Amino acid sequence: MPFNIVLFEPEIPNNTGNIGRLALASGSNLHLVKPFGFELDDKRIKRAGLDYWPYVSIFIYENIEAFFAEHEDKNFVYFSSHGKKNHWSIDYKDDMFLIFGKESVGLPQKIIDQNLDKTHKIPLYSPHIRSLNLANAVGIVVYEGLRNITKN
Repeated sequence: MPFNIVLFEPEIPNNTGNIGRLALASGSNLHLVKPFGFELDDKRIKRAGLDYWPYVSIFIYENIEAFFAEHEDKNFVYFSSHGKKNHWSIDYKDDMFLIFGKESVGLPQKIIDQNLDKTHKIPLYSPHIRSLNLANAVGIVVYEGLRNITKN
């Protein structure tokens, strides 16, 4: 699998459905960390994921601690508008874990503080916007990663 897309506490079902569809299209796994702002059987997830949703490789965790306990030795990259490095500077690797926070507040500050060297941002060129839509951000990062690992 090219990547592991990780959503910490996703809040908007349509974003999660779209990201699930993207995960399938890119050959990636989708990791969802509770609590969610919706139920997994929400019709909006299925509408956004269309009839692809049953084929998405999904892993669910009760909380952030459970996720880290299971994957502590993996290659993590975090995404936040507070990152100091751009997503273009990542040395993308197959099976890398791409970690995104919830729509309203992003990643917990503690995680950013503990991983500043692994926290990246997608550059924004307007002072009138704080962040991108989560599904758009995941799409940008995943396809930049695929471009990098399939260059040769």
